[in-house]
Amino acid sequence: MIQEAEAFEPEATRRTAGVAESARANRGWWDRNADEYQAEHGTFLGDDRFVWGPEGLDEVEAELLGPPEELRGKDVLEIGAGAAQCSRWLAGQGARPVALDISHRQLQHALRIGGSFPLVCADAGALPFADGSFDLVCSAYGALPFVADPVLVLKEAHRVLRPGGRVVFSVTHPIRWAFPDEPGPAGLTVSASYFDRTPYVEQYVDDGRGRAVYVEHHRTIGDRVRDVVAAGLRLVDLVEPEWPDWNTSEWGGWSPLRGELIPGTAVFVCERGGTGAPPAGGRAGD
Repeated sequence: MIQEAEAFEPEATRRTAGVAESARANRGWWDRNADEYQAEHGTFLGDDRFVWGPEGLDEVEAELLGPPEELRGKDVLEIGAGAAQCSRWLAGQGARPVALDISHRQLQHALRIGGSFPLVCADAGALPFADGSFDLVCSAYGALPFVADPVLVLKEAHRVLRPGGRVVFSVTHPIRWAFPDEPGPAGLTVSASYFDRTPYVEQYVDDGRGRAVYVEHHRTIGDRVRDVVAAGLRLVDLVEPEWPDWNTSEWGGWSPLRGELIPGTAVFVCERGGTGAPPAGGRAGD
């Protein structure tokens, strides 16, 4: 029955999707689409660049993880690494990265490009590492936009981070959810409520079950800040990259036209203070 459903195009809808369904859907989506994604965006991302988003903000200039000379010898976990371009750049600075992704196929592309650092296929909500294993945790559009319970992921990042360490992650800017995913003029008109947190789901309905094959979750800016605080982290900066003149590329709904008017990416720079564990409990998934 599933094989028959694959012959149909998935239906886009807005509905609830919990932790397990979101993880299952997105693992399958990235396994199926990793080849196309790397073929389409691999040149922009490079093999060993650390790019925070479609605007092209590069860690070389941004230094959100700290000055390059301070990265040498640091243990760094990249969550949602894809083909591990960011981890490869970190290794070039003398850091000791570990690249983690939920998609086995994405990590096969990391193997194809090469590198001497570990690759780990695992869910960001259950990191397979001991407490205090890393000095830095980073994620460039990895995991956080797709998980139903971001607090769980951030608590896991807090757990594996050493005191004084930094967590930096980028996501689709929340204001983008109020606009169509269109790079041209049609994408400049508000079409949905910014406050509607209902997940975006692509699903097959012809199998009679509404099986999700892709899920993306929306949080407002305030939600993201509260997620950080709930995980026991301290927000030290929120970066909204401006679209640079040199970047003439379009990437989905990102484009020079839209980038001149509204932000497309939000980068959260957080730190872990003290020696304690993250707060107990936390918000349940959608």
